[in-house]
Amino acid sequence: MNPLGVLCLVACLAGVVLASPTQYQSNSNSYKSYNSNSLKPSQWLKASEFEHTPSMDEVTFEQLEKMPLEQGAELMRKYYHLTQAGHGVAPEYVPSPSQIPVHIYSNGRKETTDLSRYVQTAKNMPKFGDDEVTIFITGLPQSLESVKEANKDFIEAYLERVSQQPHAYAQWNAGEERRNWEDQKQLGRSLIVIDLGNTITDVKRYASLDVERCGEMFGKTFVELSEECDVPAEIIHVVGQGVGANVAGVAGQKYYDETSEKFHRITALDPAVQMAKDSHILTGLARSDAEFVDAIHTSALGLGTTRRVGDLDFFPEGPSAGSRNADNVVEASMLATHYYAESVRPGNEHNFPAREANSMAEYKNKESYGKRAYMGIAADRDLSGDFMLEVNPQSPYGKRTPAHNINAYHSNAKYYQSGQNQQKHLFAPLAVY
Repeated sequence: MNPLGVLCLVACLAGVVLASPTQYQSNSNSYKSYNSNSLKPSQWLKASEFEHTPSMDEVTFEQLEKMPLEQGAELMRKYYHLTQAGHGVAPEYVPSPSQIPVHIYSNGRKETTDLSRYVQTAKNMPKFGDDEVTIFITGLPQSLESVKEANKDFIEAYLERVSQQPHAYAQWNAGEERRNWEDQKQLGRSLIVIDLGNTITDVKRYASLDVERCGEMFGKTFVELSEECDVPAEIIHVVGQGVGANVAGVAGQKYYDETSEKFHRITALDPAVQMAKDSHILTGLARSDAEFVDAIHTSALGLGTTRRVGDLDFFPEGPSAGSRNADNVVEASMLATHYYAESVRPGNEHNFPAREANSMAEYKNKESYGKRAYMGIAADRDLSGDFMLEVNPQSPYGKRTPAHNINAYHSNAKYYQSGQNQQKHLFAPLAVY
């Protein structure tokens, strides 16, 4: 049944309940008592509420970007609850490997290919995989301005860190304790951007993405990457954005099934609520999918989820549709990418101090005197739990933030250039990868 059919069915059911209230009260007094104290369907299934709800085929991400935050979040919550109640969306969309662009940055070079060929491309790049390999899986199309800006921020932060690492880390170690230094080691000089989001062009594809099959497809290529390029699991860090985080989880499971080894780390940037799924399969991201899993939830009640998916789950400004920094649900979801990118930049590793708490009220009332953790690249793998924190309304977002030099990245372009012409080619593609 399509989503519009589900909506019609729900509306009809609501009408039946409203039209015949007495037939459900004739069985026994005990049932009457139970019914009066329970949440009646008429209280949450209102025909008027669904009459004007568009089907998923009629909604674009561009429209979601133009909707006010709460309106877009409410629409996505309706879709989620209806799909879970009526199974109106099946997990049926799987892009072919040749449709998924892949961009590889390694030791001063950038190559563009696709999922079916990237392993061979990486194998031909000098010194690929000599250090930690970071794999970034996108979750929404960069035709959306907020997505393009967030992904560009992530890539630029990574390249800035690579070019400044030795000096930045020497300075950081001089002023910060060295706890868990091994887990805060440098990112290495290889970044793979798998642009899954490029194929998710509308809300229907987003909702019907077969996370299980996509994750298995990705996982097989990661096994091939390890075998062909001599990249061990202990230096693989997968960063998943939105539904890309869900796919990363399944990929981690597949990788473990075939190698008996786990990725060093999976980081989820606003992991998505999963609409289409097989009710008989536990799918998506879980804290057992890598040696360490951390998550940043910035649109938990919008495009994201309140479900704990990692060893450490961070909720900036608490679980909500989006913080005061966002105008719509897409922008709210992308804030997780911006926050993480800020922590990647040299000197910003400890910008986001957080405290274990169940809510922002508990956090602000100073009721949680327990664990402390840093959100972002310096997340502590010895800890676990749910953590809350406050952030600034604009960049730099971290509450513990040194002055951010916006032009710092551009001064480091020499790392990824060997001449004036190459410099032009370096920055031009970043806006579109």
